[in-house]
Amino acid sequence: MAARAAPSTDALQTHTAHSAPQAKRGAGRRQTRGTRRLKKGANSGQLDLCHLDEAGFALTLPPCYRWSPVGLRLSVSYQAPRGRRLNVIGGYISHGPAAGDFAYALYAGVPKSKSKQQRKSPAEVAAAYGLCENEIGAIDSTRLLAFLWQLAGRPVVHAADWKRARPLWIVLDNYSVHKCQAVKEAQAALEAADVGLFYLPAYSSELSDIEPIWQSIKHHEMPTRSYSELKDLKDAVETALVQKAQNLKAAHAKTTNLLCKAA
Repeated sequence: MAARAAPSTDALQTHTAHSAPQAKRGAGRRQTRGTRRLKKGANSGQLDLCHLDEAGFALTLPPCYRWSPVGLRLSVSYQAPRGRRLNVIGGYISHGPAAGDFAYALYAGVPKSKSKQQRKSPAEVAAAYGLCENEIGAIDSTRLLAFLWQLAGRPVVHAADWKRARPLWIVLDNYSVHKCQAVKEAQAALEAADVGLFYLPAYSSELSDIEPIWQSIKHHEMPTRSYSELKDLKDAVETALVQKAQNLKAAHAKTTNLLCKAA
């Protein structure tokens, strides 16, 4: 009878220990309690609670499940990005009197010129991709602040002491643009207009109610999975966003109607 081999002493480690904790103990729980308090206030009609985040779309989207005839292999052509990408910033009001509203803005990333001297103007670069100048570029602090004021509902022409009818709390993550110096300097004006920023703890995207929306759009609302032109991708994403905004508003109206009937 063959001898049984001795068990190995080299046990596999399922987790690698971190050299230092990523966040202070209890910080995540405190932030979770904070979001619960905001939701409670929003459900009572005292405020609006909005979740803000960015999402990126490549020319070839991640593969997902698809039906195909037996024996026929389904393939999706791959398009190299080459600096081409679509970035979206969105805000979803999950709780409060304005619940169900979904706002967004799209900006296309285009390849950067390798030449030291700029040969084309930004308008010419955008036109080469079938876009306008204000549709290209990164989501920087200027565009973020403009979007924050859009979510707040501040009109283009407004009084110096403009203020919302009820408070708006915007939940966002710790992305560098969200906490840059320009945003910090604008917080006083935002707070004066009854707009507050609530930052989530690090690595806790599951606490943001807008994450499932991006997931749904990327994997369920866009049947075409690859695009050869940046403008085609922009049109497809915009169509999906419009449809998603309508579905969210209709779903909230239906839920509100059912709750009223059950009361």
